Amino acid sequence: MKKRILLGIISAAILAVSCNDDYLNIAPKDERASSDITWADGALSQAFVFGIYASLGNAGFEEEGLSVLTDEAMFTHSNRGINIFNEGTSAPGSLGNTRIIPTWNELYSAIRDTNIAIENLPEATFDDAVLKETLLGESYFLRAYYYQQLLRYFGGVPLVDRTYDLNEDYDLARSSFEETVGFIVNDLDQAASMLDGKTRVAGRASRIAAMALKARVLLYAASDLHDAATAGNNSSVLGSFSDINLVAISTGSQAERWTTAKDAAKAVLDEAAGTYGYKFGLTSPVTAEEGRENYISLALGGGSAVGDTDAASDLIWERTHSELYVEENEWPLGGINVGVNNGPNGYHNWAGNTPIQQLVDDYEMMDGSKFDWNNATHAADPFADRDPRFYGTVLYDGADWKPRPDDVLSFDTADQVQTGSYDDGSGGTIAGVDTRQSPVEDWNGSRTGYYVRKFIDPDAALVDNRSNAQLVPWPFIRYTEVVLNYVEACIETGDEAEALDWLNQIRYRVGMPAIADTGDALRDRYRNERRVELAYEEHRFFDARRWMIAQETLGRGIKVMQAAATLKPGATPHVPYRHDKAVYDYTYTVVNNTDIETRTWDDKMYYRAIESDEISKNSLLVQNPGY
Repeated sequence: MKKRILLGIISAAILAVSCNDDYLNIAPKDERASSDITWADGALSQAFVFGIYASLGNAGFEEEGLSVLTDEAMFTHSNRGINIFNEGTSAPGSLGNTRIIPTWNELYSAIRDTNIAIENLPEATFDDAVLKETLLGESYFLRAYYYQQLLRYFGGVPLVDRTYDLNEDYDLARSSFEETVGFIVNDLDQAASMLDGKTRVAGRASRIAAMALKARVLLYAASDLHDAATAGNNSSVLGSFSDINLVAISTGSQAERWTTAKDAAKAVLDEAAGTYGYKFGLTSPVTAEEGRENYISLALGGGSAVGDTDAASDLIWERTHSELYVEENEWPLGGINVGVNNGPNGYHNWAGNTPIQQLVDDYEMMDGSKFDWNNATHAADPFADRDPRFYGTVLYDGADWKPRPDDVLSFDTADQVQTGSYDDGSGGTIAGVDTRQSPVEDWNGSRTGYYVRKFIDPDAALVDNRSNAQLVPWPFIRYTEVVLNYVEACIETGDEAEALDWLNQIRYRVGMPAIADTGDALRDRYRNERRVELAYEEHRFFDARRWMIAQETLGRGIKVMQAAATLKPGATPHVPYRHDKAVYDYTYTVVNNTDIETRTWDDKMYYRAIESDEISKNSLLVQNPGY
């Protein structure tokens, strides 16, 4: 640990602090301010805490998303180390990609800063008592959040709750999973108390955010992966691990933990009622078109000129972006440039985290039935009459999208995504402009036949591959997630009527019909509902693990779409091509893709390996099971 060196803030940064919208957008500075100066000045103390938020980076909007380590997506570009993880060859000395999952050191560095703030704020000498308590509450929240990240990836970890001097012994054993949960919950209770009655500012911690994060942590603690008996019975790797308490709980009962998780989620819903949540309380489904627009608005989070700004009420805690952020970060690979990172190559974008067929297949039909390739009607037109959330999440062959750049208009004037191959009327085929055979930057073409739409601002005035980037926020915690957490806990405690009531409210909002399943069928239906509602929001990675269904979900490999169009007899092809069912017959073929990675599942992947460097630095660290 280093001595307490504090961030210095130049006058321009202090000015930025006064603007709540831009509080996360302070560029790092090399200057240092003394501890006495920092904690004697409210603005500098606030700037220090804002620096802790900066460790959140671009949140889930980094170029490479957590979705590509799940059955949601595939990363288009090779040599990123993603295959090392997905093929189960990750090891302490060879983790593979370290940009997607925050490293042990990154998380502990952020925790060190929270400890500095927690130690110094109670003795700070500036006069604003409300600001002091707010900053202290935020610091407790952030420490809990970063520990929650460690818990989700690694299990129980060393609990460092103070700063260390240079000559101290840094060896510290891992605490049990249960102890780590308790530490996090205690910090969140502290944060909730201190932030009670404080004005909420977008992007900053609040009382409700602390309560919601607590509900999530307790939900995870109740899940199968973290119940020692269940985990051991379901996995030989975990069952043979001599330190099972590091990754699971063996005391008390799982049923009791589900009740605790249920109560925590309900407490959030009760306190947030009337302030948070978007279009809950409906008693019947909206139209399919309204449902689609509702879901798109939720994804935009009020950060676009397009969509319903009231959807921002679903955000309990978010990573904000602002014009100042755009100016100070000319070309970051995440956040404001999520469009260029993920959009179609036919718009000069990079096709990063593209949806795979398994995700597409899990969207229900509009009538609530399952999509089925063995159903001839479904197979003939697989993108018709699907759950409206599909259209707000995925760009598929023929989907309407933004106006094309001028230099691409010769290939597409209809502004439709082209990921197939099309009959040219002369015995040949035309490669879609958004494919890997495209005349436009083919190396950036999707390998799956799809592109992600969710989180990309559809405003036609925003050209994704240029610097006029979007300001859509990243949703760390949504009110809807808390509802889903409550539904899950209700199912596991036998309160199925309550679960169905809340689950159907989510479905009504997007135009889907009510469900009335019970027992295992209800659990399965809920899990699929959570999958499609929270797609690309960094939940699937953890959900598939804590439910212990990773073998049959994350380990399935990658299936992709090949769409093709042939001219109807006597029809004349469109030049340039455009999607038209009156002129072309379309076929859709699902194939396996092993271009970059051949996915497999190994039970050691339930947890991240602790890096060899960390093990060598701390003789008391115990490695995770299977490594």
